[in-house]
Amino acid sequence: MAGPLDQQKVRLDMRVTCTVNDKEQVADGVWEGESLLYLLRERMGLPGSKNACEQGECGSCTVYLDDLPTCACLVAAGQVQGRRIRTVEGLADGEQLDPIQEAFVECGAIQCGFCTPGLVVQAHDLVERVDNPSDADIREALAGNLCRCTGYEKILDAVRLAASRKAESL
Repeated sequence: MAGPLDQQKVRLDMRVTCTVNDKEQVADGVWEGESLLYLLRERMGLPGSKNACEQGECGSCTVYLDDLPTCACLVAAGQVQGRRIRTVEGLADGEQLDPIQEAFVECGAIQCGFCTPGLVVQAHDLVERVDNPSDADIREALAGNLCRCTGYEKILDAVRLAASRKAESL
C-alpha cells in the first residue's frame, strides 16, 4: 500500500529545447531540480563548464545565457526552454580558438584548468564589451571567479593581451 512518502517520490520529467553553441538541442527526461550545469555537462556532453561550489560563488560554471554571463549552477534547466546558451566550447570556431582562449594559453593562465572555463567566458564578455579595459575593469569583471592556483597575474596578462590584440585589429 502506497503512503504519502511514496507519493512524494514522483518526479515531473520534462523536455527542454534550447540553442547551445548555435545548435538546437533537445533534452528529454529533465527533472525539476536539474541545473543548467548538469544539463550541459551530463546530458549534452559539454564538460567545459565546471561544477565546484554549486552556489554561484566561484564562477567555474559561467556560460552565456541569452548573451549574459551566468552561473549555470544557479539556473534550473527548465528555465532555459527556448533560450540561447554559449559555453566555453562555443567560443572557438571549430579548431580555431577564440583570441581570449589563445591569450590564456600563451600567457600560462590555465594552471590546473578548473576555473579556466568560467574565467575565459567572463573575460571574453569583458573584451567584447569594453575597448582597452583598465586593470580595474578586468579585476571587477573577474571578481566573481575564484582561482586557487594563481595570484591572478597571468590571468590579468591574458586579458590584457587579448584586449590589445582586439584594439590592434580595429
